[in-house]
Amino acid sequence: MSRLNRALLARLAERDGLRLPDYDTADVGTGVVHLGLGAFHRAHQAVYTEDGLRGEDWGICAYTQRSDAAARALAPQDGLYTVVERGAQSAPPRVVGVLREARCGVSDPVTAPERIADPAIRVVTLTVTERGYRLTPSRRLDVRDPLVARDAALFDAPGHRHRTVAGQLAAALHLRRVRGGAPLTVVPCDNVPGNGRVVRAVVDDFCALLPHGAALSEWIDGHVAFPSTVVDRIVPAATPADRRETARRIGADDLGTVVCEPYRQWVVEDSFAAPRPHWEDAGATLTDDVHPYEAVKLRMLNAAHSLVACTGALAGHPTIAAALDDPRIAEAARQLMACDAAPSLRAPHGLDLTVYQETVLDRFRNPALGHTTAQVATDGSVKIPIRLLGTVEDRLAAGAEPHWAALAVAAWMVLIGRGTDRQGRPLSVPDPLAGQLAGSGALLGNPAAFVGHFLAERAVFPAHLADDPVLRRLLITHVRDLLR
Repeated sequence: MSRLNRALLARLAERDGLRLPDYDTADVGTGVVHLGLGAFHRAHQAVYTEDGLRGEDWGICAYTQRSDAAARALAPQDGLYTVVERGAQSAPPRVVGVLREARCGVSDPVTAPERIADPAIRVVTLTVTERGYRLTPSRRLDVRDPLVARDAALFDAPGHRHRTVAGQLAAALHLRRVRGGAPLTVVPCDNVPGNGRVVRAVVDDFCALLPHGAALSEWIDGHVAFPSTVVDRIVPAATPADRRETARRIGADDLGTVVCEPYRQWVVEDSFAAPRPHWEDAGATLTDDVHPYEAVKLRMLNAAHSLVACTGALAGHPTIAAALDDPRIAEAARQLMACDAAPSLRAPHGLDLTVYQETVLDRFRNPALGHTTAQVATDGSVKIPIRLLGTVEDRLAAGAEPHWAALAVAAWMVLIGRGTDRQGRPLSVPDPLAGQLAGSGALLGNPAAFVGHFLAERAVFPAHLADDPVLRRLLITHVRDLLR
């Protein structure tokens, strides 16, 4: 079977039930650079951008950040790939053509800073995950990180390839400044509260490490915008079976196949320094204040996702949908949203939190996605503070006991500390703090000591929460129950 590419589009047009680009992809110039060429970007921002083209040059040049697998899969396909929705109300498969350049960040002859420096680029988007920003617990740049320090020390060195997001952005903005200073908008699309402000702070902290950083930071203030966003779409990793099914449906091999749910949401702060794609044409919400949307998504959907993933993995459920077939886990997720998260939230106008809660559970129950509990539970030490500890803190301040949020935190602790499900089967769930917390398993026979070991980790728990007796009691109780 032929590999998907531009020359094949005319033949694919003869197939029923397949949506193809309604424009000549070769005629679309590049106006967006994206950092983080993964499945989520291809199922989310790229689709919004294609649907908001209006015949303008908003093609995307996307760079991988670590592995070059996505670039190797997509470059021979002229950037084309198929988005396959799974579940009720799914649209037919569509071939997306807005990705004009698929590049490897660690080896491409044209580096990301060089590409961003091109005046034709007016927007930079990012999906590098919470971990990729290299943040401290206070959500500033970890300037002690070895790669951050190396990028700063070799900032102007000939041939140096910046490995960190902060280094790449600072280098790009430095080049843009010295080559004419065209305005630019940097749009982060990760589950980080106030992600626009965080990325601006990360760049500012990196500039502070440079001899000429103050002047660069001042120029950025006047020429670059960092709007915050909220993104939402469940995009599990595509499997070989997914790719075989896509080939059968479209009549071509597609190594870039993306599988996702029908639902999608994008809320963007309406603050831009330069022209942008017409994302609102594709259903994005442009608003002056993304915070209410962000808080609902993080404290309800993302928090419930972490609870279901961690408790589900411990119970031996391979997927999120299977975990929600367990009535205890489903009820815990519902109670987390209704009893802990909702009272801490100011809902956006027109959003019914009860309806939102049930929509979240319905989406999680979609068996066609095959979203694994291990995948969602990955990097829990980064996700727990963002998704759950704000709710914990607010409920404690209100004199309430955050029972269900504490359950989610305790489940993460047991997942990392024990490393097996209830049948004793090993669980492979990567976490950046696994090394620091490795000794916790020896404390499993003493839940109080076990919880204390985790609470001492300041990268996750601030001192005032670690010392709270109510939270400590809840965590010890939950850990004891989960171990049984």
